[in-house]
Amino acid sequence: MAEAHQAVGFQFTVRPDGLDIKLSQEVIKNIYLAGVTAWKKRAIQFKNGVLAGVYPASPSSWLIVVIAMMSTLYIRVDPSLGVIDRMKETLPRRDYMTVQTRRVLSAILFATGVWLFLIYLLRYTVKALLSYHGWIFESHGKMSPSTKVWLSLVKMFSGRRPLLYSFQASLPRLPVPSVDDTIRRYLESVRPLLDNKQYNQMEILANDFKDSKAHQLQRYLILKSWWASNYVSDWWEEYIYLRGRSPIMVNSNFYAMDLLYVTPTHRQAARAGNVVHAMLQYRRKLERGEHAPLRALGIVPMCSSQMERMFNTTRIPGIETDIVQHLTDRKHLVVYHKGRFFQVWLYTGGRHLLPSELETQFQRILNDTSEPQPGELKLASLTAGNRVPWARARMKYFSQGMNRVSLDAIESAAFFLTLDDEAQGYDPAMTGSLDSYGKSLLHGKCYDRWFDKSFNLISYTNGKMGVNAEHSWADAPIIGHMWEYVLATDCFHLGYTEEGHCKGDVNKGLPHPTRLQWQIPKECQAVTESSYLFAKQIADDVDFRGYLFTEFGKGLMKKSRTSPDAFIQMALQLAQFRDQGVFCLTYESSMTRMFREGRTETVRSCTSEAVAFVRAMDDASATNGQRLALFRKAADKHQNMYRLAMTGSGIDRHLFCLYIVSKYLEVDSPFLEQVLSEPWKLSTSQTPQQQLNLVDINKFPKYVGAGGGFGPVADDGYGVSYIIVGENLITFHISSKFSCPETDSLRFSQNIQKAMLDIRALFKPENEKKTEEQGKETQLENGKKEV
Repeated sequence: MAEAHQAVGFQFTVRPDGLDIKLSQEVIKNIYLAGVTAWKKRAIQFKNGVLAGVYPASPSSWLIVVIAMMSTLYIRVDPSLGVIDRMKETLPRRDYMTVQTRRVLSAILFATGVWLFLIYLLRYTVKALLSYHGWIFESHGKMSPSTKVWLSLVKMFSGRRPLLYSFQASLPRLPVPSVDDTIRRYLESVRPLLDNKQYNQMEILANDFKDSKAHQLQRYLILKSWWASNYVSDWWEEYIYLRGRSPIMVNSNFYAMDLLYVTPTHRQAARAGNVVHAMLQYRRKLERGEHAPLRALGIVPMCSSQMERMFNTTRIPGIETDIVQHLTDRKHLVVYHKGRFFQVWLYTGGRHLLPSELETQFQRILNDTSEPQPGELKLASLTAGNRVPWARARMKYFSQGMNRVSLDAIESAAFFLTLDDEAQGYDPAMTGSLDSYGKSLLHGKCYDRWFDKSFNLISYTNGKMGVNAEHSWADAPIIGHMWEYVLATDCFHLGYTEEGHCKGDVNKGLPHPTRLQWQIPKECQAVTESSYLFAKQIADDVDFRGYLFTEFGKGLMKKSRTSPDAFIQMALQLAQFRDQGVFCLTYESSMTRMFREGRTETVRSCTSEAVAFVRAMDDASATNGQRLALFRKAADKHQNMYRLAMTGSGIDRHLFCLYIVSKYLEVDSPFLEQVLSEPWKLSTSQTPQQQLNLVDINKFPKYVGAGGGFGPVADDGYGVSYIIVGENLITFHISSKFSCPETDSLRFSQNIQKAMLDIRALFKPENEKKTEEQGKETQLENGKKEV
């Protein structure tokens, strides 16, 4: 085979007169270019590391301080108050060091110390400024004078052109709320869900905990908050994600969809080539720290630590707990197609493969007609089943030989790509197309995704794409950030030819993708089949509904002077009550990334104010004016709770950490046991939109994403993810279980639609009045122009 000959770069023959050595110039050239690229990458990483390390100062500022200090030597002014002279005396006396040389060296060392002190002073100034959160609690569109001054100071001390990790050392630590505040807020949150007897019992448990054990546990938690970067995140990752022994497919992993209305090309290999190349560009900028940090209001920085493990990361199964393995500088990916695993190298001659070269490699895989090896077809279902059987099988059957080599290739890959053998995507002419698309991304066939990888890229035969992401290493906004960059780069920078192929010349001289080799014994195949059957049972039980709400969107909500998120959360409460006839504990995810290594906090959306509003909506005796007043009160309450959660004053992470401390100290707490055992029957999350603002969706309204979703959290509940797309579209991703007779995702989507429209009806008189006033103002303005 031609590629086999090309792969041989070094040959030698033993002859009577010595060795005959032959070197391939092409291979030597590639080795040289790879080395140059590696050193160039190290140099850039070192440079950017220095820039981030001294931020908000700059390396050039050191030179300024040194020159200023040296200038004082010549005008005989000593700003060090004698420190430079004392340093000069302590320097070793050498023949080659004159008194003047020692004095200059002492001045440089002193200037460097002053420069480092100023850097730390600037950092702590920025940290103190970022600890102020009063701006979050101010009304939208209104800013107090103190907040304006604060914003000006943040801008002044934040420096210019920050890199991705420039603000990490300046971010404040997540504060530990007081026990009294947390318990008060907790009791307030469960009041609408309990009758008087149940609430009195819970109040007794809470007060007993507060008066007896809480303060002991709180002291340990405060000590941890002083010592660790974040008192929640490491325990959250370990105990919520990595110690879970149930399948991560559906139960933990989440997904992100492609563009809703646009498919740039219908050629599967071409679309995969462009998207993979865009991901490599994103990874290169990520490794160098060249992405701009995400900032609220364009000023307040968010923590970027979760992004470090986006690529080259795998969740490794264990008997008691899993671990997250993160590697650096991986140069290949693994591709799955029709039961076969292929290794594809991403570099040649010290550079990324071009999109056209990647298309060629993927097309070669699609054209390959070889059969799967025994046990290979459903091998990935081990990652879809229970964790303990997978951990034992991994130790027993994949710890040596070719199985270990092939498994290492998967686990060390940059990411995992599935070239699917079916078409998916949203089709308005096809009922249920979005439902099928969501289920495919969430679980696929249960054996065609490697669910342990940080993320799986899924490519369908019609050119549609999608992502399935493992949850322990990061949250959805992190994947969303990468996915926005990739889709914008694919459509607006890389592009395609008229025939739908990737742009660029085709390089047929690339070595072909390599098949991974396996020797799967019958016993391991039995474990694989068992995992597959268990996973398939979970997948078949997912009742998924993708619903596009097009009646109105963010525009009308803003005209109604209501937070879009609060508007939707109130609609979800109304839909839930109409669907189930009862109120339930509701989870909404909020981020805490304004703090170092912050992840998420829970907003308990089912409040007493929300319950009063919902009851009024179905009360025939209530007027629209009363309902609207109750809605505004409930929305304001929700918005305030969301702000508290963002600023470290949430309820659930604090109670979770107190529970972990109690387990370490072997202290029993009936209150904490009760809190941590309460089921979340309605779990909700908003998918962030336009984090990067790379595409103007007003100019290109068809280039909008469909968001993403997750599986149901409770057996008898709903999982709802939503994305507010532009001014007139909201996409809902609703999941539940077929095995629960009380839930129905289609019915719930209908209840959401009705709830949204019913709430809009409350604002109609208000909006009509505003429209009339705007019309009168326009007429008056036109009259002035005519005069």
